[in-house]
Amino acid sequence: MSGSDLKTETVGTPLPSEHFMHAKPVTRKIRVHRRGKLIAKSNNALRITEVAKGPIDPVLYLPKEDVIAPLRLIEGKTTHCPLKGDANYYSVDATGEPIVWTYTKAFDFAAAIKRACRFLSRRSDR
Repeated sequence: MSGSDLKTETVGTPLPSEHFMHAKPVTRKIRVHRRGKLIAKSNNALRITEVAKGPIDPVLYLPKEDVIAPLRLIEGKTTHCPLKGDANYYSVDATGEPIVWTYTKAFDFAAAIKRACRFLSRRSDR
């Protein structure tokens, strides 16, 4: 995902559903800290607003290549979203605590977030 790849788009599941998301490029620099240490910075973030039986608070996804800290895959920790696909979880330090996930197996219609990272805000300093 590079700056030239970013565009505003709305995607939904191919099934009849009111579950959809709207992806919009963020025009400012985003920095993510964990315990006071910079772990990611990006000028190419996406703001995702999702709707499923009502609006869900917008969240930011950063390109995986903008993560500075080494990502450690957490074996066996995965989730499935009917809108986005299958996600893997990662830690960034020796605690092994999940702090970031990526949709490495994103659906084709959710390609905007494929390989992008979403940080768990309660575990990062922002």
